[in-house]
Amino acid sequence: MHHETPTTEASTDVVGMPPAETNVTDLILASAAEAPEAPVYALRNGAGAWLDVRFDTFLDQVRAVAKGLMARGVGRGDRVALFGATSYEWAVLDQAVWFAGAVSVPVYETSSAHQVAHILGDSGAVLAAVGTPALDARTREAAALASCEVDTFPMTPEGLAELAREGQDVPDEEQEAARAAATLADPASIVYTSGTTGQPKGAIITHGNFAAACLNVLEFAAEVVGRGHAEPSRTLMFLPLAHVLAHAVQVICLYGRIQVAHAPSTATLLKDLASFRPTWLLAVPRVFEKVESGIAAKAEKAGTGRIYRAARATAIEWSQAVQAREHGEGPGPSVALTARRALFDRLVYRKVREALGGQVRYCVSGASALSPELTHVFRGMGVPIVEGYGLTETTAPATVNIPGAHKIGTVGLPVAGAAVRIAEDGEILVSGPVVFGGYHGRPEASAESFDGEFFRTGDLGSLDQDGYLRITGRKKDVIVTAGGKNVYPTPLEEIIRRHRLVDHAVVVGDDRPYVGALIVLDEDELTSWALDRERSLTLAEAAEDPQVLAALQEAVDEANETVSRAEAIRRIRVLDHVVTEESGHLTQSQKLKRGQLIEDVAHEVEALYQRRR
Repeated sequence: MHHETPTTEASTDVVGMPPAETNVTDLILASAAEAPEAPVYALRNGAGAWLDVRFDTFLDQVRAVAKGLMARGVGRGDRVALFGATSYEWAVLDQAVWFAGAVSVPVYETSSAHQVAHILGDSGAVLAAVGTPALDARTREAAALASCEVDTFPMTPEGLAELAREGQDVPDEEQEAARAAATLADPASIVYTSGTTGQPKGAIITHGNFAAACLNVLEFAAEVVGRGHAEPSRTLMFLPLAHVLAHAVQVICLYGRIQVAHAPSTATLLKDLASFRPTWLLAVPRVFEKVESGIAAKAEKAGTGRIYRAARATAIEWSQAVQAREHGEGPGPSVALTARRALFDRLVYRKVREALGGQVRYCVSGASALSPELTHVFRGMGVPIVEGYGLTETTAPATVNIPGAHKIGTVGLPVAGAAVRIAEDGEILVSGPVVFGGYHGRPEASAESFDGEFFRTGDLGSLDQDGYLRITGRKKDVIVTAGGKNVYPTPLEEIIRRHRLVDHAVVVGDDRPYVGALIVLDEDELTSWALDRERSLTLAEAAEDPQVLAALQEAVDEANETVSRAEAIRRIRVLDHVVTEESGHLTQSQKLKRGQLIEDVAHEVEALYQRRR
């Protein structure tokens, strides 16, 4: 790795790119030719176990379904919407769309009819795969709203089998010509950003973007995903495949012959983890937060809370000592600390690993910020979490921590082929072959989003002297108080969100005399917390309950310790309701729409600045 300008730019050399006239399916075919018998997917066998799907068997099904799409009238460059839960059928259709020369348009299954209407109308989709009858009805409603015609078919085993029957008369040569027609510069997928403001824009993810991820991200993170290990590598995919991170990782896994199983619902997640036993996992921070808070709550209920708290503190201490040694800042864990960790491994840590299937070597966290403390907790328990950073527009992670180059509290180094630059105002700029091809149908927005070859992320951050990226927050979220003090809300909010009672925190204070915070409670955790104290509380009662407020104040005090007095949170207001996609306050990727929430609870914001009686 090298630095062109220390502290303001960092990059990592590209591993490679395929010829410009090829596309990502050429990489998939080349990988399959090397090991046609490799198990690349797994299906439930109905008896609590899994059946392997060989690479050659998978591609036979992909070709058959691609012919079915062509028989339905799908031509080169046509858009096909994928509207369903994470599943094997989604994976087949994703490749089949490309093997038919078309472009996929992923849609979150939680999307409303109006959201689907925007996506169908904007993308020009001609066909939609739908996971359930309810999604089929929503698609038809959306098509009517958008005044467009979109045929549908079931994203089910039966639906794929019917497509394969319909395509039996399509010649192999015709299907192969359609597959091979696209080049690296051509669109492979149009992914709609789940933006926190305005209508979602369609980010054009090209064949070159996916190919770059396959060749460069996979090589850069090879140790994390187990590529090249003697033991087979496998992962359980439970994030929505409509999210570009999950989508890109699934394509990377197929190219890397890393076996993928799918968990379409969190209701079966623990059983799926136990039966499939993945060697690594991809998740978002909220998953890790929920796992840890659940373990802590269970320990308190069983009367072993003191043991768990000691085990947790030991995990953090051990991980911090290891990090100090890795970066030449300390000797590493002492003999006594190592012995204490071994004791807690038998009592506590092993159970945590078993809950994840017992074989997980690494976890990858993305999509939003992960608490450094939580990262230390899991690493100390024997489940290292490597955090990365990327956006829809960067296809896959643009930066990531990897073994041997890992700094907790940062989102790592630029992946192979990527460059990160910090602009004068602190905005993070990213360039490289994973950066998207612009916004569909929006040339002005596309032009405005670039500074030369660098994409303007809208995020603020800094690079340390070794090239590790640290995220400060969103550029548009910076608060300027009445006293002229710049306050970055994200770090404060992240610390408050670690508390088990907190679902969301929103720091406010623009043009105000001091900083305040709105807190949204986690309803499930509130119920559990109250039961531990032999109490029962509604959200409205909890919003004014002295015990709840005292517990939340502890989290606020912890956050305030990290900033100056002028940046510290002086007052909080607890909302008496939850926030959801349906309420209009969360995006489809579960990010908080800060501006919308602040606008909708303006009376609560005003209450923060009213004189106390």
